[in-house]
Amino acid sequence: MAEIPEHLLKRAAERRAALEAAKQAEEGGGAPEAEAPTAGGAAESGAAPESGGGGAAVATVERATTTAGARAAAPPVAGAGGHTQRLLTVVKAGSIQDVKAVPTDKVNVWPHLLVVEFAAALAMTAFLTIFSIFVNAPLLAAANSNLTPNPSKAPWYFLGLQEMLTMFHPMVAGVTIPGVALGVLGAAGYIDKNPSNRPEDRKFIIALFTFFMMFWAVLVIIGSFFRGEGQNFVLPWRQGVHEIFDL
Repeated sequence: MAEIPEHLLKRAAERRAALEAAKQAEEGGGAPEAEAPTAGGAAESGAAPESGGGGAAVATVERATTTAGARAAAPPVAGAGGHTQRLLTVVKAGSIQDVKAVPTDKVNVWPHLLVVEFAAALAMTAFLTIFSIFVNAPLLAAANSNLTPNPSKAPWYFLGLQEMLTMFHPMVAGVTIPGVALGVLGAAGYIDKNPSNRPEDRKFIIALFTFFMMFWAVLVIIGSFFRGEGQNFVLPWRQGVHEIFDL
């Protein structure tokens, strides 16, 4: 328990002594005050007061004066219902204040996010510039309207759709499957509302994203390396990877 300061202990002791003195004065002053009218009545009736009667009357008046002064000097501290308030203990401010820093889960977009994104954009631009200096782009010859390349492959980011066209009806491969996939990805944020950033707390969303990426990556890899002339399935080590890209 916290230590009580000395000035508060001294003040409490003085207050306690004043209350005890007032209580003793009230208890001792009850009987003499009752005797005061008797002394006055004896004087009015003409009876000769004894030699000790005057001293008793003076002592009674002094005691009453002392009691009234004690009451005026130390009025009792009473709360609701007349209960006297007492000092129980003093608690240090440090023990009831939360001094630990509470981390915030929100930061400003500028500069915390935009600076990182700008630095990443500069790094990627520099990488592409240096890479394009030393490596030529795999461009083919000028397009010839009289000669259609075989196979005619879409860019790599559309090879997944082209690969599904070899397996399903165009309505299913081009509309149904992509629509359902985009709808599930769009609703994932409303299905899994867990705000935690820990991977063990986000198993559903991580599994969903992993399934989507692996599914699309497999289709792109098959369309890039395992499709030859006429979109037939071929093994890349038999035909040669460089021949597939040169087609």
